[in-house]
Amino acid sequence: MNIRFYNAKILQTAENHKFYITEGELWVKGNSIIYIGDGKEGIDKVCSTGEVLVWEREIDVKGNLLMPGFKNAHTHTAMTFLRSYADDLPLQDWLNQQVFPREGQLTEDDVYWLNILGIMEYLTSGITSNFDMYFFPPMNAKASADTCFRTVQTSGLNNYGGTVELMEENYHIVNEMSDLTTFIVGFHAEYTTSKELMEGVAKLAQKLKSPVWLHNSETKLEVEECKERWGMTPTALTDSLGMYEYGGGGYHCVWFEEGDFEIFKKRNLTAVTNPASNLKLASGICPVKRFTDEGISMAIGTDGPASNNCLDMFREMFLTSALAKVREMDAECVGADEILYMATAGGAHAMLLDDCDSLAVGKKADIIMIDLQQPNMQPENNIVKNLVYSGSKQNVKMTMVNGKILYEDNQFDIGFDKKEIYRHANEIIGRMK
Repeated sequence: MNIRFYNAKILQTAENHKFYITEGELWVKGNSIIYIGDGKEGIDKVCSTGEVLVWEREIDVKGNLLMPGFKNAHTHTAMTFLRSYADDLPLQDWLNQQVFPREGQLTEDDVYWLNILGIMEYLTSGITSNFDMYFFPPMNAKASADTCFRTVQTSGLNNYGGTVELMEENYHIVNEMSDLTTFIVGFHAEYTTSKELMEGVAKLAQKLKSPVWLHNSETKLEVEECKERWGMTPTALTDSLGMYEYGGGGYHCVWFEEGDFEIFKKRNLTAVTNPASNLKLASGICPVKRFTDEGISMAIGTDGPASNNCLDMFREMFLTSALAKVREMDAECVGADEILYMATAGGAHAMLLDDCDSLAVGKKADIIMIDLQQPNMQPENNIVKNLVYSGSKQNVKMTMVNGKILYEDNQFDIGFDKKEIYRHANEIIGRMK
């Protein structure tokens, strides 16, 4: 689809994780951005091939903001069925008493519908891609392909389900299914996975030349028990097994020790912080300032909708910033530009989506429109700070993925009626014991 956006403020990325805003037009041809400027150039100058470009839509942005979509860098989308069902428990009790027994009852068809419900919520929050870990990866990928949403997946392999061989099979199925679906090697966590399985993961990553991802140092207990078992932290153990020859990273990364930071820096790994989930499960506060001071890449994720419970990147951005300031007792420690970079480009790079990290000519058209006419975005003293500190899902007017508008003015265009999705989700949890 060819779409011309005009009368727009456009958020673009500068060096050193900074942003600047231009005013003018942005043109989308198919799934890519072909022009950003004042609109005075003729179409013939932009399309050097001499083709005649016909606009299928011309959208007056009315002074609102176009910006790159948020990248939810860690989630378990299909856990929508457990939203507000298994709350107010510490992580291990939450997992073992509530989550695992009900997840064991899920079917492939369940996961398909539950993913679509999560995708709808992502769109309302301006999230244009997610980094998912859950069961039945081909069904997850099918839900994304069918709704035209962009999803990167990794494996939740552990002692209770899955094999390295199945992970390799899923790797090829998902990567070949659609240009919107990709798969990266991974496993659930050290505390749920035998050393034999972890060694298999490392060998597969080396074979496929893939990064490796896992839940890492989410709780103090996890790290203490890992050190009791192996004499080293989860980061040191996975590094010793040869996990990170092709990069990767960890989700949560709350309870890091000195050597863990050194490994992440040496291996060029990414730490994904999940502040709302870590607060709700009383897991701790990620040392964001230490990561940024060390030059270690960071991204932001919501975690799953059972531990958060909402898939809202505005809330995650605010919490990432505010918690870092409180942890360090330093109001200057992490600025708004850095937080917004984590939520957009930082996540894109972690997910190997370098062509979706910013608004620039040649990049994929993963774009959101922010309503600046709402009172929480006025006055426009600093739009980036407004996004991080006062922004809300209510400000998302439009979410475009791969050049297709999937959400606009509270309406979805994903090929499904929302009532059908809600009915499936309620039926699934309704039959759980």
